[in-house]
Amino acid sequence: MNIVVLAGGLSTERDVSFKSGDMVSEALRSLGHKVLLLDVFLGYKDAEEDVSTIFDHTREASVKVAEITDTVPDLAAVRASRADQSDCFFGPNVIAICRMADIVFMALHGENGENGKVQAAFDLFGIRYTGNGYLSSAIAMDKGISKEFLKSHGIPCPDGFSLHVSQRQTAAEPLRYPCVVKPACGGSSIGVSIVRSREEYMQALEDAFAWEDEVIVEDYIEGREFSVGVIEGKALPVIEIAPVQGFYDYKNKYAAGSAVETCPADLPEDLTTQMQHYAEAVVEALGIETYSRMDFLLNARNEMFCLEANTLPGMTPTSLLPQEAQAVGIDYAQLCQKIIDISLKRFV
Repeated sequence: MNIVVLAGGLSTERDVSFKSGDMVSEALRSLGHKVLLLDVFLGYKDAEEDVSTIFDHTREASVKVAEITDTVPDLAAVRASRADQSDCFFGPNVIAICRMADIVFMALHGENGENGKVQAAFDLFGIRYTGNGYLSSAIAMDKGISKEFLKSHGIPCPDGFSLHVSQRQTAAEPLRYPCVVKPACGGSSIGVSIVRSREEYMQALEDAFAWEDEVIVEDYIEGREFSVGVIEGKALPVIEIAPVQGFYDYKNKYAAGSAVETCPADLPEDLTTQMQHYAEAVVEALGIETYSRMDFLLNARNEMFCLEANTLPGMTPTSLLPQEAQAVGIDYAQLCQKIIDISLKRFV
């Protein structure tokens, strides 16, 4: 198959996206596919701007990927580096190349990757892509909206509320401390703060609003952190994440050795079953069609809380979904192929 792996963009998770995309590309090439790793924002330009034969030299034309650093990318510099300086999100030749592919593997993370906008555009262009459709992607991306869906389906979530940037100066305090403040649509724990006083709370709001106009304030749940992947409605084994220091922030997510990950998680069978049940219920509540990953916290009283749903889970060397799949005998390349196979069913 001719496959575009789409990555990059203008998300704070741009670098993570490239690492996912690079690994996916190599895995799919090992299976015999012709694979082009493409930056959705910077696009592709060659000397003649003729892309008709691009799948005959995909390695040369693919983005060259660096290691993930412990800081978020400079998006202003990315914008400035685009040759045509267009205000269109799709870079030069992106749509044309994607239309030539048999399928686009979505390795995008964060804004304009997981929020459904690219998916909606691809539906209009007749481009086939992996993952979920625009509606479930949009709902899952907004933590405030998705929490309402989950609660209505009996899925436990931390208590909290949403705030718009216009309410920053008159923001209500949380019912109790400590609490968590985070951007409503962010990922990779960017802009997330655990706060224990009013002074820290006001600073946390400033930090979160620096990323987005909508933030979530919710109870801090002290306990163990878990994740559960779901493929075609069926939960994978539960994985536990234990950061060596601090909480599971951007650095601990992607720096090797920063967290201890155990799969299957060391949990009693009844708790494992309950968490997997909730993960499958999230999929149903949000209308997720293909694959996803849900994050949970478990407190000392064995009460579990769903934090969010990820409709394009990471596929980096430290990502959780590949580890869960491996636990049931699905290696990385097989997982990539499986994602393609189940995604194609949406376009039959």
